[in-house]
Amino acid sequence: MSDREDTVELDDLDRHIIYRLQHDARNTSASTIAEEKGVSPSTVRNRINRLEEADVIKGYHLDVDYERTGFQLHTLIVCNAEIPEREELCREALEIEGVVAIREVMTGSENVHVEVVGGDGDDLSRIGRELDALGLEVVDEDLIRNEYVHAYEGFSPDDDEIP
Repeated sequence: MSDREDTVELDDLDRHIIYRLQHDARNTSASTIAEEKGVSPSTVRNRINRLEEADVIKGYHLDVDYERTGFQLHTLIVCNAEIPEREELCREALEIEGVVAIREVMTGSENVHVEVVGGDGDDLSRIGRELDALGLEVVDEDLIRNEYVHAYEGFSPDDDEIP
């Protein structure tokens, strides 16, 4: 894992903003959050900007149903990478066509999980060869049926309820 800068102190408003955006960023406005917390919308927008500048909020991600778009092979490829090169290999692997996400795992082996999409077996074979050429040893491939995500409850006080 790369070196982290200083931890950002979060207050109740920051945590509430993060929680609400994790829950449904597309349908959550600064005005809605402001009304819930009794502050102005500009305060919420300023806080969101500050959280983005501090890399606390690193982006907003789209949840795509790949199968409905013709990419019926949504696959998790598990790889081994030498720890000193792991981070750089992950960054390089993101450039491979069909790679949509990579997770570094804190283990000695099977320490890189590469999420890929493809239309057929040829796509997956090509991606596997390209990962291997980079220096990532492919050890397993698993077809992803569904993925479920949930906002982290630690950012929301117990009294916060999502409408």
